[in-house]
Amino acid sequence: MSASAARVFYLIPGLGADERVFKNLLPLLDGEAHVIHWLTPEATETLPQYVARMAQAVPPDQPCFVVGVSFGGVVALEIARLRPYARAVLVSSIPDADALPRLLRVIRATRVYKLVPPQMLKLFPRAGQWYFGVRNGEEYQVFKQILKDMEPNYTRWAIDRLLHWDSTNVGQSIQILGSHDRVFPPGPTPVEHLIPGGTHFMVLSHAPEISQILNMLPTE
Repeated sequence: MSASAARVFYLIPGLGADERVFKNLLPLLDGEAHVIHWLTPEATETLPQYVARMAQAVPPDQPCFVVGVSFGGVVALEIARLRPYARAVLVSSIPDADALPRLLRVIRATRVYKLVPPQMLKLFPRAGQWYFGVRNGEEYQVFKQILKDMEPNYTRWAIDRLLHWDSTNVGQSIQILGSHDRVFPPGPTPVEHLIPGGTHFMVLSHAPEISQILNMLPTE
């Protein structure tokens, strides 16, 4: 990107989510923005194989920012491996597998995620509301609708790929994290942009702050 080039954003929602999480962010972005929709994974498809299909939405020779939320950040980093002109921006996500928090490491070690079906979360939306930091009102209504529409097979596949992500030699990224994120809480590693009061659902609640960061990213 040249200094005068318009920014191009490719947005990837979080695990099981869709373009609804960007409803507050999209109008604030200064540049061209596209939402990349999740594909249906094959049962035995590896993450690199899946990402190769997702990456088809990003032209190989186009300088751009691939902005991923939560698990979408992992996919953004993997797309950046395949697209040399793409820069990964992580919102409420982690820069490598070593940053996986203790709770998710325990879940991986005990394999409890294989025993509890993902659709169980639909029965306890208030628990999910607390964990993801969703505010009452419009945010909670969006969150409940996303839970209702969550596809179990995709969710089970994505959780497994997240917990067993091989981030060896993954590239650099720009990390935007909330200070009150319970899913990926801030750790000892410095974060480029820490948003005070931001939770895991801050792509909705803190869209102005996130858009300000994205609109200031250097284009060269």
